[in-house]
Order: sequence, then structure tokens, then C-alpha cells
Amino acid sequence: MDPTLTVYRGLKRAGIDFAASVPCVNLQKLLNLVSEDPEIIHVPVTREEEGVGLCAGAWMGGQGPALLMQNSGLGNSINALASLDLLYRIPLLMIISHRGCEGEQLVGQMPMGRLTPGLLDVMQIPRFSPAPAEAEDTVVRAWTLASAERRPVAVLLDIAFWRKG
Repeated sequence: MDPTLTVYRGLKRAGIDFAASVPCVNLQKLLNLVSEDPEIIHVPVTREEEGVGLCAGAWMGGQGPALLMQNSGLGNSINALASLDLLYRIPLLMIISHRGCEGEQLVGQMPMGRLTPGLLDVMQIPRFSPAPAEAEDTVVRAWTLASAERRPVAVLLDIAFWRKG
């Protein structure tokens, strides 16, 4: 089972039709699938908070938005998430490559890797960390929750997730 395909199928089943993204090696195959999908508007951005704003606008325009990013960019997006999405109750599905966990080779990824779950908790952003076999249904469930509660929801996918399959 290809972990990338399970996430992609989840996005499709959830009705995601707009995706902003910041490059990440773990997300590269997913970004390729999304960018080649004629039913998904894909906008690469240079910073995560740009993606938060674009996704908010897409939702206001009637689309189902997702932000595809690495967890190191969560710090960049905290103000936009708090002062836009959380304040105005804008749903957002965040697919986050969770670097800095067990198996990480780059020591520079580890501080944010340790902080990511706690930052999401402090911001009261629900988070899921599925196994590859659960990812499709988890992505759908996460978007359903984001839509129903009108809030950001995160799906954290660590290094082990991408190595399984």
C-alpha cells in the first residue's frame, strides 16, 4: 500500500478541490498527484501563512481547501491560523509532514518536531496521526471535522508513515 496514494484518495473522497503547498521531500509524490489533478486547483506558496490566507479565500469562494506543508512551517503560520482561521471559524485541512521525530537524520528538524503536537494542542487544533492503512479514512474524517466545527484540523504524517506501505 502506497502511503501517498492513501492520502491522495482521502483528499479526493473528502472533496478537497483547492490545495496550497510548501515543498517537502516527504510530500513530493503527493504534491505531484495534486498538481496533475485537473479537479484540484494547486497553488505552490513560499511561506505557510500565505497558504493559510489563500485557503481561507478559497473556502470563502466555496471550495474545500487543504494546506500541504512540513511541520517546521507551523511556526510561520501560527498568527495566520489564530487571527484568521480560528477567529473567523474558517475550516482548513492541514496535511503536515511531521519531521524531527524518531528516525530523523537532520538534527535541525528535531526541536520543531518535538514542539509540533504541543503547539497544535495549545491552539486547540485537533490532530490525527494515522497509519498508512488508516490515512484515507482519517483524511476524510479530518475534513469532515474541520467543516462541521469550522476550524483547522491537522493530519500529522511522520517519517515512519512514509516508510511503510
